[in-house]
Amino acid sequence: MLQSFPRPKDLREAAAIQKSLAEAVILQGDVGSARYVAALDASHPTRFSKVQGVSVAAAVLWNRQAGGVLEVATAWMDEADLFPYVPGFLSFRESPVYLAALAKLSCFPEVLLVDGQGVAHPRRLGIAAHLGVHLDVPAIGVAKTLLFGKPERELSKEAGSAVRLMHGSVQIGWVYRSRKGVQPLFVSPGHRVGMEESLVFLRSLVGKTRLPEPLRTAHLKAGEARRNSVVVNDK
Repeated sequence: MLQSFPRPKDLREAAAIQKSLAEAVILQGDVGSARYVAALDASHPTRFSKVQGVSVAAAVLWNRQAGGVLEVATAWMDEADLFPYVPGFLSFRESPVYLAALAKLSCFPEVLLVDGQGVAHPRRLGIAAHLGVHLDVPAIGVAKTLLFGKPERELSKEAGSAVRLMHGSVQIGWVYRSRKGVQPLFVSPGHRVGMEESLVFLRSLVGKTRLPEPLRTAHLKAGEARRNSVVVNDK
């Protein structure tokens, strides 16, 4: 299932791959009964980082019924081996190291929750959609910043409020405020999940911070592993 991820030779080829794979995206499905979720986040070096040249991805296997972490797997790649960072092409940079982390989990998840975009993307194939199609598994993108589209109206500051994210007359996701007064998240289905169902699913994972708890844990684990320059597989 975790087959190798293609690396395009340039942005023109990358855009063509995205447009082609976007046709395979299925925006239908209800994952409300799923028990095992894998939250994916990555940590890259900055000019202030003590550890340079290494990017780390964390895959956190989360049990929705128990409301906790079952397993954490991390994987790393040298920055020199990664596709360059270009907005709109994040999947080509981060997916290989995400796949390496997923391969270390003892069981494969029923749903992927990815730090990034689903179909709220200029070519309808953000990283959650790309991974979802690549693995043929339900996937949802949860981004901290807006990449594409416009909210249909102003979002209330109340916790749990949501408005549709639009591209013209087409809905491509949600603008969602998880906690009162915090900056919103941008939620969009990636593959095999419906638009309404993606928001319902995310709301079931709300914790005490802005991010849903599985993604918050993945963010912390990826940063911790990269800072320590240690790749771990905690079970």
